[in-house]
Amino acid sequence: MSRLVVRRVPPGRVLDLESFAHATGLHPDLARRLVALGLLEAAPDAGGRLWFPLSQIAAAGRIQRLRAGFSLNYAALGLVMDLLDHIAELEAALRDRRRNPRTGGGSPWTRTD
Repeated sequence: MSRLVVRRVPPGRVLDLESFAHATGLHPDLARRLVALGLLEAAPDAGGRLWFPLSQIAAAGRIQRLRAGFSLNYAALGLVMDLLDHIAELEAALRDRRRNPRTGGGSPWTRTD
């Protein structure tokens, strides 16, 4: 089972492909592929070089854990990640509703306030 190894990240808010690959332990070609599949976010500059937000280091770790732990293919990874994100949003909404039942109770189309 592979493990995400986060190495020293250069200062700044984004990483170029080589720095991102070094920080995550991914091969640069695999990082490019994951971007093409929509599993990682990166923005190309005018020269076509990819720049990754620092948040994508955690996303790469999540991909590696899901792939290793469940032997998922890349198409399934996208689906599972979307479902996990949706579950997290629903759980956050439920926590908010429990904290403040006056503003979170009921559906917006059935409330009478």
